[in-house]
Amino acid sequence: MSEDQQPFVPEGFDVPRTLVGDGFRLEPLGAEHNARDLAAWSGSIAHVRATPGFAGRDWPPPEGMSAEANLADLERHARDFAERRGFTYSVLEGDEDVIGCLYVYPSKERAGRVHVSSWVREDRAHLDAPVYEAVSAWLREVWPFETGLVDYAPR
Repeated sequence: MSEDQQPFVPEGFDVPRTLVGDGFRLEPLGAEHNARDLAAWSGSIAHVRATPGFAGRDWPPPEGMSAEANLADLERHARDFAERRGFTYSVLEGDEDVIGCLYVYPSKERAGRVHVSSWVREDRAHLDAPVYEAVSAWLREVWPFETGLVDYAPR
């Protein structure tokens, strides 16, 4: 296994499967979210690209992507989660409605740091700051990362 494939959380750490916040909850992103995830981000491309942490990045693609390509992306994130290399969560409103995503991965740019990013649909923009605040507290209180090593663009 190469260095970039190594788990970045300790072996004994029990990775959280959910976070319940005010107006939303998180669950691991998986293939079952494909249609709802695709609809969520593809209907808010400009909004997501303008979200702190996404400016200058190549995702989401301005031209969108096919359901098959999105499914492959979700399956890659699910593999990363299972192999403890990175953790992607769907942001849900109620039981079914995908309204965003949260990504927790080792930083590609800064060795030893954690890169966290999140987005919500344009029509749920009012939840961006509450998601940021809840996730920031969750990362400090539950996850094994040193607070000073987590890069998560403030709202």
